[in-house]
This record gives sequence, C-alpha cells and structure tokens, in this order.
Amino acid sequence: QVQLVESGGGLVRAGDSLRLSCTVSGGEFSTYGMGWFRQAPGKEREFAAAISWSGLNYADSVTGRFTISRDNAKKTVYLQMNSLKPDDTAVYYCAAARNGYYRGSNAAQYAYWGQGTQVTVSS
Repeated sequence: QVQLVESGGGLVRAGDSLRLSCTVSGGEFSTYGMGWFRQAPGKEREFAAAISWSGLNYADSVTGRFTISRDNAKKTVYLQMNSLKPDDTAVYYCAAARNGYYRGSNAAQYAYWGQGTQVTVSS
C-alpha cells in the first residue's frame, strides 16, 4: 500500500518561507511523477507544482516563489515556499502519479494522495 505523509506546514507571516516535505512509503518512489496541490477554504483544489523525469512544472501563481525538488534516496519530495502571501493559505497535498513522466496539473492523473498539511500565512 502506497502512503504519502506531508509535514512542514504551519503559521507564518507574509514574506516568510516554509519548506514542505512529503515522504512516500510502500511504493517505487523513483518511478513516480510527484506533484503538490493546495486547497484554500471554500475553493477547489488547485495545482501548485510537479516534478517528473520530464522536468518541472509550476502554476503561474507560485512561479518564482516556490521550488519543487525530490530526493529519491529518501523517497521524499519537497516544496520550498518563499515570499509567502496570505493568498497562499491552504491545505497542501502531495500526490504521486504512476507515470514517471507526468508533471501536469490534472489531479485525476495522480493515483496516490497524502492527507495534507495546513499552511496559514498572516498579513
């Protein structure tokens, strides 16, 4: 059974940074395309960033501020978030796609999901 566990969320002020981590167990991490999504209160879940064998992908809203990376030896994907804004407040979810080349924004392409970690940015 594949499990994803996120960590690193918290309460920060606008302009601060946070690094989220997502550790995968029970699967072949190095073969997965990995993504980060987020869901703000009252809004739909939206794509933030992805990393795969074919490269990186970012939503326009986070480009230049967020950086996704992975450590296959640690079976962990990271999301470094800089210059945080109140609009970044959301529950952040990591997700794994069985297609190692996939780095898209379609949530349906991701087979496995974590439970989420809360990020709150105060103004």
